[in-house]
Amino acid sequence: MNELKKARMQELVELLNKAGRAYYQDAEEIMSNYEYDQLYEELQELEQELGITLSNSPTVNVGYEVVSELPKERHESPMLSLDKTKDVEELKKFVGNQKALMSWKMDGLTIVLTYRDGKLYKAVTRGNGEVGEVITNNARVFKNIPLQIAYQGELILRGEAVIGYRDFEKINEEIEDVDARYKNPRNLCSGSVRQLNNEITAKRNVKFYAFTLVQADDVDFHNSRACQMNWLREQGFEVVEFHEVTKDTVEEEVIKFSIKIEKNDFPSDGLVLVYDDIAYGRSLGRTSKFPRDSYAFKWADETRETKLLEIEWSPSRTGLINPVAIFEPVELEGTTVSRASVHNISIMEELELGTGDTIEVYKANMIIPQIARNLTRSGVKDIPKRCPVCQGPTEIRQISNAKALYCMNPECQAKHVKSFALFVSRDALNIEGLSEATLEKFISKGYIRTYADIFYLERYKDEIQAMEGFGEKSFRNLLESIEKARITTLPRVIYALGIANIGLANAKVICKEFQYNIEDMLRATEEELSEIPGIGGVIAKAFVSYFADEVHVERFRELLSELVIPKEEGEKKKQIFAGVNFVITGSVEYFANRGEVKELIESLGGKVTGSVTSKTNYLINNDVTSTSSKNKKANELGIPIISEKTFLTMIEQGEKQ
Repeated sequence: MNELKKARMQELVELLNKAGRAYYQDAEEIMSNYEYDQLYEELQELEQELGITLSNSPTVNVGYEVVSELPKERHESPMLSLDKTKDVEELKKFVGNQKALMSWKMDGLTIVLTYRDGKLYKAVTRGNGEVGEVITNNARVFKNIPLQIAYQGELILRGEAVIGYRDFEKINEEIEDVDARYKNPRNLCSGSVRQLNNEITAKRNVKFYAFTLVQADDVDFHNSRACQMNWLREQGFEVVEFHEVTKDTVEEEVIKFSIKIEKNDFPSDGLVLVYDDIAYGRSLGRTSKFPRDSYAFKWADETRETKLLEIEWSPSRTGLINPVAIFEPVELEGTTVSRASVHNISIMEELELGTGDTIEVYKANMIIPQIARNLTRSGVKDIPKRCPVCQGPTEIRQISNAKALYCMNPECQAKHVKSFALFVSRDALNIEGLSEATLEKFISKGYIRTYADIFYLERYKDEIQAMEGFGEKSFRNLLESIEKARITTLPRVIYALGIANIGLANAKVICKEFQYNIEDMLRATEEELSEIPGIGGVIAKAFVSYFADEVHVERFRELLSELVIPKEEGEKKKQIFAGVNFVITGSVEYFANRGEVKELIESLGGKVTGSVTSKTNYLINNDVTSTSSKNKKANELGIPIISEKTFLTMIEQGEKQ
């Protein structure tokens, strides 16, 4: 019965969150207020009855917080690694006459959670096994961690924080800079869990899967690990999938797990066995490195021999030229692969990798193609002295502990294409119709040399309309998108410049710190920027270095002259809409989306709701004559229906008063 109630609770959380997003972000109603209230009350009753509150429940509000650093803390007992094998026979010997639990060995970041009085008290990373980092505030925004549980004693448990492959790929796709992308889900998860600003963590869809109960006093677990895991599940935790095995069923379960892994969204680098008998496991003690009650099984990677055909060199917008191994196609783990990233020159040198070599390839975690060995080791040769795109000179640089190849031509077309692709991307200026292929054509023909040039493409109307893939309509759509992009925000502009290591979140933090004063930002020193919580020395240096270049400053000012940037929060705006209620519906023309209109209204003291009522003062709809339900309701109540232009005029007049 409790399982059904927990399933219903999760269903309610998802339904109510979906309705909340529609109401507050899109100004749309997908359920009536009455229905929302009924479901909300049902969720509250279930949470009270079960003693469980999920982290994403609408009944709680986990505030975002920026900290200057993550404090360190020593674990009460060392978190040891596991002894491991790739031999199933070794697993059988380990199990012996005992019963064991077999579960996924997830490839993420191990976290220790502590609960007191039924509430999450502390979260600490594994760190080096002896000392970890306290990430309690970040753990509060993991997608599936219960903030409140029924058990009121002190509970300590361990589990793995992971980011799934789908979220990993989605997040990487949004990073325009190829060399800034994360290499694998584990790296992304580690960076996400250890953020100083937990708003970033919240956006990364980190999930937590419990795998060990360390302490829960006064609970009878009947000396069984399986009982512990089931009890954790009852408390509201998602636990790692596990199955009970004996020495006679170990091999059968390994096969079942290996078949499942291809369909799993989360990364796993093997399996874990632990004795079900808690007392027996503890009686075995531990070695200096490993506990004796657990054993890890690593996948025996499927490898294939193939011939290296070439090293393809792929330039990025920062100048880094990435080596990619192209080899004769082979079948691996059920798919055909023919290329694998080599990452940098140091790895090439370690493998003594040369065209024509016989290599062994495999899939890391049975997913990502990698080179395992080079059997012939002919040696690294033919590192290009010229960039494959612009033919400018290249240079090998030592970056941290690795050597990498860079294009030294500041006017390299590849750098421009990638930079402009970032500039027009959704989180930057959000200009539709300018794909990388289109940008490449415009840049090569000289239509675009600086960012501001984008706003003068009408000069080349005839030439562009004559290009393949363009016509009068597509060109007109492009110009409309460009005009729409003129109204933007300062953080979007800063992010759009493509300054190394500065994402949209960092840009917002910097702009707020300087009260959106452009001149103060341009005069900022590394010391001033480094003192901003969440920024640090690397970002500070990148920001100051970028604007130390007079050409960059000149082009930045040139760009600003083409843009309209409404005042942002932090500028102590006049609250001209104090006590005024708006409803927004239909498509927008002067903003990226309705969310931006909502932000602006709220920054001016107003309020945005999802439905037209007698308390509504204005309905914003560019189609003022529409017969939509909201327009009909507004007309019935005598509420003015205004367009965006009228809305912007109201702001202009209000600020002048």
